[in-house]
Amino acid sequence: MSQSKVDRLNIHPMDEHNQKLVSYLHPCDWVNPQPAKRYNLVVIGAGPAGLIVAAGAAGLGAKVALIEKHLMGGDCLNVGCVPSKALIRSSRSVGDIWNAGKFGVNVSDNTKVDFSAVMERMRRIRAGISDVDSVQRYQHKLGVDVFLGSGRFTSNNTVEVAGQTLHFKKAVIATGARALKPQIPGLQATGYLTNETVFNLTERPPRLAIIGAGAIGCELAQAFRRLGSEVVLLHKNAHILDKEDVDAAEIVQQTFVREGIQLVLQCKIERVEQTNAGKIIYYQCQGKEASVTIDEMIVSAGRSPNVEGLNLESVGVEYDTQAGVFVNDNLQTTNPRIYAAGDICMKHKFTHAADFAARIVIQNTLFFGRKKLSALTIPWCTYTSPEIAHVGIGEAEAKAKGIDIDTFLIPFSQVDRAIIDGEDEGFVKIHVKKGSDKILGATIVAQHAGDMISEITLAMVNNIGLGKIASTIHPYPTQADAIRKAGDAYNRTRLTPFVKDLFNRWLAWTR
Repeated sequence: MSQSKVDRLNIHPMDEHNQKLVSYLHPCDWVNPQPAKRYNLVVIGAGPAGLIVAAGAAGLGAKVALIEKHLMGGDCLNVGCVPSKALIRSSRSVGDIWNAGKFGVNVSDNTKVDFSAVMERMRRIRAGISDVDSVQRYQHKLGVDVFLGSGRFTSNNTVEVAGQTLHFKKAVIATGARALKPQIPGLQATGYLTNETVFNLTERPPRLAIIGAGAIGCELAQAFRRLGSEVVLLHKNAHILDKEDVDAAEIVQQTFVREGIQLVLQCKIERVEQTNAGKIIYYQCQGKEASVTIDEMIVSAGRSPNVEGLNLESVGVEYDTQAGVFVNDNLQTTNPRIYAAGDICMKHKFTHAADFAARIVIQNTLFFGRKKLSALTIPWCTYTSPEIAHVGIGEAEAKAKGIDIDTFLIPFSQVDRAIIDGEDEGFVKIHVKKGSDKILGATIVAQHAGDMISEITLAMVNNIGLGKIASTIHPYPTQADAIRKAGDAYNRTRLTPFVKDLFNRWLAWTR
């Protein structure tokens, strides 16, 4: 065994939960193994894509090396899906309390949020599930050689990590992405949070600004507002969540306004400075200069691919510092021996997208497969309250591509369970190819839209038409019954005047 050194990592606060997390995901006493003579696959990056590639390939009998310089599990476990949804779950309890009165439940006005307890719960949950992605599990149970350290290509068939050289037949780049650092004067000196540091908080910021109203920015804005912060959300465009369905984004925006989130739209941040009164953000909004004073800010202005330090130029892997590594539809880079998967190369930066891209990489690297990324049907969800879930094309994309569609919209104000639940502001919107029931896309706005969208995704993947969904019995009362109602709406369009006339003639003849 090589005695290559593993750097010690500390995550604030270094309590029992974060100590447990680090002991699983980057143990300071870890000794990198002696490299095998040659690996079928060397995977750089142990986020969702890298973990799936490594585990899947090793399970098929391949000799696999997995390299990670920071924490196993990547963004999803450590600074993304898991901690953010834990925070959101606590904030939804507050939302339930705010809305309790309309259900006839009187709640005392002195309800208090223990922010430190909320964050402690998040750390406990994160640490509790981290063993699944642990160094020990991958090395000792799954048969993957795990190397902690920074990996870089040194030739077309070698990677160097922690002073050791790994020889490979093929390699996979899965180094992910990080929070973008916008060039705003004074930002670096003043200090700010991103999704990578916000979960280190132990005290609630009384006044919080969030720059960027995409999915991450909006999720955090609502969560912190419900947990007691005064929140101002600044965005460069005219509407929050402007990449989502317009009608869906409007529902969430109106919810934010009702909940007391201050929206500053169509603004440009000019500079940031630290004063005795707090951090001051100066901005221009529709030609007028203004400012806001806050205690802390979160920057959520996009993602940057982690391409630095890999020495990609030396092995002919083309990349862009904004777009990431260039791949073809088979997830093969410009070096045919090197593949990539996940946030480092994909437009859809979701854990589930990285998961299924990794499966494509396994097939294409080990079995000379020609599986294509474009063949995947990828749903996604923004976990605000209500949630927005989407799959396939939307109305704007269909129009831009010249695709004729028919759209069936079922508002939850027509769905009994949604009315009962007091959640009747959302809708199910399904787009089909014009003149048929072939589903091309859908958007759902509901408290659990992410759980509901899979039925439509399943139908799309298996070429099940909207008419078939109408003939599928759904339990009553459920909010998912809205999807069946959309199928009924499609079937009613088949009753053309001609068909109705024939049917009426038939009824008259059979009397």
